[in-house]
Amino acid sequence: MKIMASRLSRIVAISVVASLVATCGLPRVGPNKREIYAGSVLKQGDAFIVAVNPRVTRATAVAPALGFSTKFKNAGVVGSDTIRSGDRLGLQIYENVDDGLLSVGGASALLDEVQVDSAGFIFVPYAGRIKAAGNTPESLRGVITRKLDAQTPDPQVIVRRLAGDGATVSILGGIGAQGIYPIERPTRTLAAMVAKAGGITIAPAVTQITVIRGKETGKIWYEDLNTNPELDIALRPGDRIVLEEDTRSYTALGATGTQTRLGFQSQDLSALEALAQVGGLSSTLADPTGVFVMRNEPQEIANSVLGRTDLEGAQRFVYVLDLTEPNGMFEARDFVIRDRDTVYVTEAPFTQWTKTLAAITGVSSSVSDLATTAGLGGG
Repeated sequence: MKIMASRLSRIVAISVVASLVATCGLPRVGPNKREIYAGSVLKQGDAFIVAVNPRVTRATAVAPALGFSTKFKNAGVVGSDTIRSGDRLGLQIYENVDDGLLSVGGASALLDEVQVDSAGFIFVPYAGRIKAAGNTPESLRGVITRKLDAQTPDPQVIVRRLAGDGATVSILGGIGAQGIYPIERPTRTLAAMVAKAGGITIAPAVTQITVIRGKETGKIWYEDLNTNPELDIALRPGDRIVLEEDTRSYTALGATGTQTRLGFQSQDLSALEALAQVGGLSSTLADPTGVFVMRNEPQEIANSVLGRTDLEGAQRFVYVLDLTEPNGMFEARDFVIRDRDTVYVTEAPFTQWTKTLAAITGVSSSVSDLATTAGLGGG
């Protein structure tokens, strides 16, 4: 009777495992290498599968082109003393008489907070409406003096340009203090204005600065601003400066330390760095010969990688990295990850055997326990 129960348990276990494998298969993280290669164009699939080598690395090393146009770079520094519409002026007028036109009861008349109107004019009593925009405080002083000279003997005029609304920029995003800032002598360039606003609050390696000037837009990396003096452009009234974090990302799947979507942590991200960001390959699951990078390549790059000229439109590519090859780690270090890439690591072949044995052992044990409970294992 015991022999019959033992045989029955084994038969049930084998049947259950066979049924499991035949129907839905064992759990796994995704397709294996054979299944990925089956999707190749060479096998009537729709993806080009390409092994990474130095030539492929050079052809695919495309980084987002950021920078300022010549129009931005050639713009001269705004004269900090040039008066503009919206500015506020401080006027002080001295008259060489005891009882003057403006300085009644005193030696001088103070006209503070004089606003330059939208047309660029100000009004000065007894001098009338005067064009202020476009002048420096010194040249405007001469204009007012000449206007008043016919009214009062030997007038002396002082003109001060106050911080006003005429020459300002707005700063938004990852900055210490967002707001509207006047263009003054110390803050006439981009780097100086960013410093004036409290500096960046985002990691420098992934900070991008966008300057919007009318219909023109320029974007640079913050780190490039610090190392390239040509990018420290002169500001113009009305400029909008936006500091934001790099929005590029990639997805890591398969036998990696974690499966998730991550943002770039530097301007250029290699396949090796991308794997490191997710904790590397799983030591118990990963197949180091099956590291794949999947993306849609534009027409130009697709033709360049394959040495063809007949491909039209974007093409699906699967790049293969074998970390066990003599130069495999170097290829992974040099291969550039791009926005929206998928990095996928296949499981090692032995993993499925391990799972199969675990399934058989587990099912056999469960069936044996069940048989014992039911009394099949008794005498």
